[in-house]
Amino acid sequence: MAQTSSENGRLSLRIDNRSGVPFYRQIIEQIKFAIARDRLGPGDRLPTVRQLAVDLAVNPNTVVRAYRELEIEGMIETQQGSGTFVGSERPEIDALERRRMLDQILTDMLARASSYGLSVEDVLEGLRRRKEAS
Repeated sequence: MAQTSSENGRLSLRIDNRSGVPFYRQIIEQIKFAIARDRLGPGDRLPTVRQLAVDLAVNPNTVVRAYRELEIEGMIETQQGSGTFVGSERPEIDALERRRMLDQILTDMLARASSYGLSVEDVLEGLRRRKEAS
């Protein structure tokens, strides 16, 4: 799993090679979620295509595709010679999208736990302990 963090520390992207979700879609969804959750705001600079591709160990064309789709949706703006910035459009993450994201996270977590020989009950107990500790 490759990951990157932005200069301001408010954006952390991860690519999961095993999820089955295309890499460009993973980038799009994570940037949209960061904007929707106010971890990124209008005018915040995003990593360059080249830097993000290197950090995530993906082809630069993958990042170009993700940025292009985000730009079409108004989420980001590219200023030639200056960089790529978060636009003024704020995405709405509806209940169905949130459920889909959670399902993906849980599926990935349970698959990983299973590969270590852990059961669903083990995971639930670990989550309970973590919640009590926080």
